Amino acid sequence: MTMISDKDKKLHFDLTNVGLRAQATAAGLLQLCMELRRVDILDEEAVERIKDAIAREIEISAPRVVISQGYRQDLRGRLDQLFAGERDLGPAEGLAFKAPEQHGAPG
Repeated sequence: MTMISDKDKKLHFDLTNVGLRAQATAAGLLQLCMELRRVDILDEEAVERIKDAIAREIEISAPRVVISQGYRQDLRGRLDQLFAGERDLGPAEGLAFKAPEQHGAPG
């Protein structure tokens, strides 16, 4: 798992205070990224950095009991699918959000 920096935590609190946690904001960001990629303004490395920022924010927000060994990998896989616009992701319950003892994996 990646280290969460003080800068990441400050951004989390700033976003929360502004109210940018809604699905509408995320949908707009996703559409913007796809549009910028389509006209070759964003390269794949930039998109990966955007997905990393989103993943860090989600990790900061998640309760500790939710995070399992596969959590970040599942999260990144779903972000990859969202940004590719290719697949139905299914419900969030499919992510490794359960406590390790519920998941059968060591914590």
